[in-house]
Amino acid sequence: MARKRISPLFDLKKDDQGRNYMEVYQDGIALLRLVLCNKGTAFSHEERVALRLDGLLPPQVNTIEQQVTRVYKGYQQIEDDIEKYQYLRSLQERQEILFYRLMEEHLEEMLPIVYTPTVGMAVQQFSALYQNPRGISLSPLNIDRAIPALNCYPMEDVRMIVATDASAILGIGDQGYGGLAIPIGKLALYTVGGGVSPFHTMPVCLDVGTERLDLINDPDYLGVRQKRLRGEEYLKFFDQFVAAVKSRWPNAVIQWEDLSKDSAFMVLERYRDEVPSFNDDIQGTGAVALAGVLSACSLKKESIADQTVVIHGAGAGGVGVAWAIRRGLERAGLSPDEARRRVLVLDSGGLLLRGRARMEDYKHDYAQSPEDLAGWTYKGDSPDLLETIRESKATVLLGLSGRPKAFDEAIVRAMGANHERPIIFPLSNPTSSCEAEPVDILHWTEGRAIVATGSPFDPVPMDGVTHPIGQGNNAFIFPGLGFGAILSDAKKITDNMVMAAAESLAEYTIARYVEGGLIYPPISDLRQTSLIVAEAVIRQAQTDGVAMRDDIPEDVKGFVAERSWKAEYQPFVKGRH
Repeated sequence: MARKRISPLFDLKKDDQGRNYMEVYQDGIALLRLVLCNKGTAFSHEERVALRLDGLLPPQVNTIEQQVTRVYKGYQQIEDDIEKYQYLRSLQERQEILFYRLMEEHLEEMLPIVYTPTVGMAVQQFSALYQNPRGISLSPLNIDRAIPALNCYPMEDVRMIVATDASAILGIGDQGYGGLAIPIGKLALYTVGGGVSPFHTMPVCLDVGTERLDLINDPDYLGVRQKRLRGEEYLKFFDQFVAAVKSRWPNAVIQWEDLSKDSAFMVLERYRDEVPSFNDDIQGTGAVALAGVLSACSLKKESIADQTVVIHGAGAGGVGVAWAIRRGLERAGLSPDEARRRVLVLDSGGLLLRGRARMEDYKHDYAQSPEDLAGWTYKGDSPDLLETIRESKATVLLGLSGRPKAFDEAIVRAMGANHERPIIFPLSNPTSSCEAEPVDILHWTEGRAIVATGSPFDPVPMDGVTHPIGQGNNAFIFPGLGFGAILSDAKKITDNMVMAAAESLAEYTIARYVEGGLIYPPISDLRQTSLIVAEAVIRQAQTDGVAMRDDIPEDVKGFVAERSWKAEYQPFVKGRH
């Protein structure tokens, strides 16, 4: 298969000795406005003359290392997190490769800025902060022109798309057009953390409207001013988007992001056999939670098959976690019915029970039979969280409710009474939505609990022991899952590929970090973790018969590493259209 050029504006090529160089079809000031081509002060004197940049740049020629030092100094002078976010986004819109290099070198420090929790604030202020266009925006105003709209995108070979309708952003809900900040941030992690080339990615906002009258009536709001499409209109909109993607980029992987719980399951099932796609809120959250539970079980020298798991929250994330944990229990030897009885899911009405009136369809498979509760004592029609923990003798408590402080002292102490080393993960994002603070969980369990969170928290010193707090961040799953799907040319992302991602993350963590008390790797190890996950995903795609690429060598690890993109400048030459 002949390689597609990257863009009608530039292309990456090799010379006779196999060395990379960038062939550009623009010059002068127009070249400096192409953010993926702009090297700024790193253009050599020869390139400046050849590309009509002479006199347009400062006299000094810098290396990318010198540029990173300079822009990092500017970053360090900023104290406010949202201003740091804007500084990094502005850099991305001037010199994108420099932005990725800066992120690579300071990932642990900057991840909370470009991703959770700061990205939540950026979403809420998106219209006020807006400076430059990025990605594709489709709305009822142009969805009938979806194919020509996608043809406007300047990248010829898009392989990774993150698309949102912004109906359920993190724990802050419907954010309308502001949700575009999430795909932008996620794709930055695909590149920095997963090695996916930015020349092959595209963020998408599927702006189907908003229920927020304050947004619709805000004179500065940049999204379409109407109520959200529903039912058949909504599905028709998505059908048109998917058809347009298939028309231009038939091999592209679509990651569905931050769709409301009903839409999330519907969209995933509607398109998963039509295009290679997955939902990070369902499958990515499930995989990262399962990996953390497996790591925690290893830390306390137990099997996951020994655990009873309570999941507080039955939205897309909560049910995704329930699905993954049940699969993990089955792979550990439990029957499907045993696994179902060991995973107890609660929503705002209490424990999911069969026969409950007005329960959403997607929850039914995760509901318990009333007969399974024989001998339980509880007051209402359904056990609440405390009653469920007490009566089930739960050993694992996972929070995906988005309800801050939901794990109060009574809840945590009940977990501590059930097991010497209870596993308690308040996973809701952003930090303001976290079910409990790690310091409180450890205090209420006398330091016995094994804790991980969704947002970053500092280590907790207690009685002379420092407890590291692992971050159950989906970034440990989705970059490797997407990269593995891309490199294998997967025609579908199977459930087994998601499970392979989870298990490879757990195996890597157990081998390197669990003895030190960490349930997840440090963020600084994200790139290596993602490559391990991508390797496992490729192997599983081959096993499942969905890998369409037939030239993958036996050395899959080397295959992945060789194709992992790095933020480096290439020599430039002027080309002809």
